[in-house]
Amino acid sequence: MIHPLIDTQLITRAKQLIDQAQTIVVVTHISPDGDAMGSSLAMRWFLQDQGKQVSVIVPNEFPAFLSWLPGAQDDVIFDKDPAAATALLDAADLVIVTDFQEPKRSGKMADWFTKNSATCNLSPATCPHTPIIMIDHHLHPSDMADVTISYPQCASASELVYRFIRQLAIINIQSSIYNTQYSTCIYTGMMTDTGNFQFNSNDAEMYEIVAELMRAGVNKDECYDKVFNQYHEGRMRLVGYCLHTKMRVFPEHHVALIALSSKELKQFNFRSGDAEGIVNMPLQISDVYYSVFMREDTDKIKLSFRSQGDRPVNTFAADIFNGGGHKNAAGGEHYGTLREAVNLFLNNYEKYCK
Repeated sequence: MIHPLIDTQLITRAKQLIDQAQTIVVVTHISPDGDAMGSSLAMRWFLQDQGKQVSVIVPNEFPAFLSWLPGAQDDVIFDKDPAAATALLDAADLVIVTDFQEPKRSGKMADWFTKNSATCNLSPATCPHTPIIMIDHHLHPSDMADVTISYPQCASASELVYRFIRQLAIINIQSSIYNTQYSTCIYTGMMTDTGNFQFNSNDAEMYEIVAELMRAGVNKDECYDKVFNQYHEGRMRLVGYCLHTKMRVFPEHHVALIALSSKELKQFNFRSGDAEGIVNMPLQISDVYYSVFMREDTDKIKLSFRSQGDRPVNTFAADIFNGGGHKNAAGGEHYGTLREAVNLFLNNYEKYCK
């Protein structure tokens, strides 16, 4: 049995905003991953089933291995057409954000969210700004939303979207929204944000949700194949290079580090999504319990953190690298050089990896 998770008052208020809106925009975070895509597209399928006019905006290009998701090709990419994306936001009766908790995670859309929050301090009933519903599972949500549905105990935003929609009184389990397209989006988000159920996935109810999604038509084997078995040759050679040449292991603290420059990435014809999962690989070593992966991006160093068991990495990510996340899976960033980021790691890992 799947128990209610979200506070009834939040569900009621969110339902009011959805009922009052006709034109809705769903937004997810920069560098969208499987959970970002799955949660936002699932919301789109649900809202369209309710007769709403819905658009999904992603801040920048999503990985090619997620382009098969139902509805993904209709997403508006802000970086490619900011004027069209901004026009959609300005015309919306309601904006729903999934899988992020603060404006800066929306990339260049952050200015829109900041201005929208600043337009009025009145009650939602009289406020002229565009109302926002946040559905997210990260720590420390900002005050950007009128309704904040934040449950870090959920392993993925897609699971939280599923629970949110399931609790809404306007549908039930027999509703037509539980179709293959919607369910595939939810399942893919859950699968990818847990590393194919390898971490943050020890909750029995999660698998009851998976069972319901499969009954609705999800082919879990096909989802896995489309996400994890569709890389190009350069990605495979990059993985070999990371493990053979770039991985540094610090056995006294059970830590592994992989750091890649933009020059190295270019050598392997790096594409969006090619770094997916590399951070998990050092954890296959028997005495490595912490893994950190960092790479040069356009204007910053992007970092991923993973750990095993009762060993948190989110505090390391938050305190040193302006990030955060879950106990065993977190992210961060550094606005500086790769050498600086590596030195920050070297100067601090002993404190956080015990």
